[in-house]
Amino acid sequence: MKKSLMILAAMALISSAALAAKANYRFSPINQWDITQTASYWNPIIRYVEERSGIHLELKLGRTLTETIGYVLAGNAEFVFSNHFFAPERDALGWKVFGRRNLPALYGQIAVPEDSSIHKLEELHGKTVLFSGPETFIGYKVTYAELLSRGIRVKTDFSGSQNAAFAQIFSGKADAVGSASLLLENYAKREHRKFRILWTSESYPDLALMASGKVPAEDLRAVALALLGMHQDPTGREILRQASEAAGLNADTHFIPATAADYAPYYRFYQTAPAALR
Repeated sequence: MKKSLMILAAMALISSAALAAKANYRFSPINQWDITQTASYWNPIIRYVEERSGIHLELKLGRTLTETIGYVLAGNAEFVFSNHFFAPERDALGWKVFGRRNLPALYGQIAVPEDSSIHKLEELHGKTVLFSGPETFIGYKVTYAELLSRGIRVKTDFSGSQNAAFAQIFSGKADAVGSASLLLENYAKREHRKFRILWTSESYPDLALMASGKVPAEDLRAVALALLGMHQDPTGREILRQASEAAGLNADTHFIPATAADYAPYYRFYQTAPAALR
């Protein structure tokens, strides 16, 4: 009897150790929408990946994009969904691209409400242009770089989220907005609003799924297989459909493999971007 109890105790210790050793990682997607909508999109996806991979993922979101990026730069995330780590000094941190969504290329756009009196980019001189935050690559860095290159001096302001930026230009608190094309399209469709596009950039791939160099290869492989295979599993496909439709994305939106080579336009941008935007 005593021997049996000792065996059971040993098994319990082994089980506890195994649970403690289970991989735990933090996942920080950028704030494409406000924090509530961003969490609503990612939480069901993360739960699915946990169940399929056996790896625990904690959603790590800041209140704003800048705060979320701050978490990552401070070493508080091991997986990200972002396009903010292609600048030379951040590229050196060792983040590895392993996937992206199957969405069309993104474009930086500068827009005004359709009924605005502004019809040309040059007419923004001296006006207020709103951006979601200084860390926004396509919505701020790409669009503001164009204004600087043309010598168009504007008053810049940051709203904290892209949805807030859109709401403010329609309320008259700002004259124009810089944004990624996908977010403009989704907001216009969801809120029944119309924009006038003043300028559109070259194309950029959608945001990248990336893993820190600290993540062991076997754990990265397990997470990647679960994410990239979601659309091939009926349960995963339904989760993606619901999350995508709620976010205003195409119902068939899913994750596909990608590498750093797919993100060449980002690297090109940083080769010529103004120093303040690198």
